[in-house]
Amino acid sequence: MGNILIKPPQTVHLIGICGTGMGALAGLLVQAGYRVTGSDSAVYPPMSDVLSELKVEVATGYRRENLAHRPDLVVIGNVCRPGHPEAVAAKEMGLETASMPRVLHDLFLADRHSVVIAGTHGKTTTSALTAFLLDAAQLSPSFLIGGAVTDFGAGFRLAKGPAFVVEGDEYDSAFFEKRAKFLSYAPRSAVITSVEHDHVDIYPSFEGYKAAFEAFAELVAAPGPLAVYAGDPEAMRAARRARVEVVPYATDADRGFDRAAYRARLRPGTSLFELEIEGTSRGLFESPLGGRHNIRNALAALVMAHRGCKAPLEVLRQALPRFQGIKRRQELLGKPRGIAVYDDFAHHPTAVAETIAALAPKHPPGRLLVAFEPRSATACRRQHQQAYTRAFDGAGRVIIAPLGRSLPPDESLDTQMVAHALRDRGVDAFAAQSLDDVLDDIASWARPGDGVALLSNGSFGGLYARVLEALQS
Repeated sequence: MGNILIKPPQTVHLIGICGTGMGALAGLLVQAGYRVTGSDSAVYPPMSDVLSELKVEVATGYRRENLAHRPDLVVIGNVCRPGHPEAVAAKEMGLETASMPRVLHDLFLADRHSVVIAGTHGKTTTSALTAFLLDAAQLSPSFLIGGAVTDFGAGFRLAKGPAFVVEGDEYDSAFFEKRAKFLSYAPRSAVITSVEHDHVDIYPSFEGYKAAFEAFAELVAAPGPLAVYAGDPEAMRAARRARVEVVPYATDADRGFDRAAYRARLRPGTSLFELEIEGTSRGLFESPLGGRHNIRNALAALVMAHRGCKAPLEVLRQALPRFQGIKRRQELLGKPRGIAVYDDFAHHPTAVAETIAALAPKHPPGRLLVAFEPRSATACRRQHQQAYTRAFDGAGRVIIAPLGRSLPPDESLDTQMVAHALRDRGVDAFAAQSLDDVLDDIASWARPGDGVALLSNGSFGGLYARVLEALQS
């Protein structure tokens, strides 16, 4: 991979700048001293507010004129297809072009200790926790994370320390670079949290999806390590390809506990866990987030900070409970009339199940309402239809919203069938015909003390503010 030989204050234009990753890259470029411009089909909060604060010029709509200032580099996001008007114009104008992963590597990762957090589930939280712990240890990490980290107020930062924490996305890089993004990040320490078939629009077969993680594991270079969730057999299988130390981690409720090097023994009814490293107890730690899956995320972050970056364990123990979380990960939006309304990004069946398991105990039995919007390319397909019928156990009521994208009927998730199967399992569920139906059902069902969880990897049609208003009134 050749270096992109541009230095500040030259101009970089980002096509698709309002995407989470591209917006974060824009922030890094501004902090590095570049002039940044961009374009997107729609410009709206919260990313529009972030870019405005950064003084980034953003054009709404894609057109050749957006490149009239002849930027020194055009970053082509993976939203673009070969006939994209700005991608075509950049080529015709002879402008330098590159994918987002290549730019991140060449300008920010090549000379740093790249800490890459990969996996189907939990990578955003684990990335944020890792960056937070390294910062608490005064190691001044840089980071690029696909979510707004509450403790830092953003999902990006360029700092002076050697470590750069990256959320390693397995989605493809660009139409001209059809490989997983994380294969460009030159990991020197890394995590694989889990490997379950996802992004079926990019990986039609599970074999292809697993192969991407196997290639990633093989890329991890010294000093390492590669931390891997011991309870996921596919993650462990991918880790066999590693050429550095592999450090399995697990909680005492996980099937891989016996072979884990970093272990958490949970204290029932509390957020505490006893940390064992290589069979030796290192005392009690407190998880900042609910759910067993978040204790696994904390273990992975501890491996990266302690084993990978040599942060003192006692400093990490003191810091861990102070982590404030990430926007859209079990985020409490408000409590109108004592009804807790949560926003969560969960859309894969496993993530849905883990989120419900974490939120349901906070409310009386059977009083957590879950409204789920199938929106991602994976969620909208019937590939996981059977898995969804098991994912909502623990919810008091389930509302399945209309699909967030159009697909051929023989490929689409059948929300009516999912709701019917849930009712057969004893879960109170129905498939809504519109978002207004979702809102009306929430407003009529919820009462003080209940929880309402809104699960979507998109905007849920702007339902969040409407739900808060309806419950308040």
